[in-house]
Amino acid sequence: MQSKTFFYKLRELRIAHKLTYKDMGKMLGLSTTHYWQIENKKRGLYYQTAKKIANIFHMKPDEIFYQDYQ
Repeated sequence: MQSKTFFYKLRELRIAHKLTYKDMGKMLGLSTTHYWQIENKKRGLYYQTAKKIANIFHMKPDEIFYQDYQ
């Protein structure tokens, strides 16, 4: 189950890196709307997309998407 923390953390990372929804969509090969829907809990997230997002931020997927990551 995805927590609110994951969505909040994803948004905070994007803003901290001065990226827009459009920037993220372009880097991920998704439409701006598709990415917005992921970040705003309107669409599910595939593992491959999670890996791409983590790569953008030079992180491991678990660091962003797994609540109990140490």
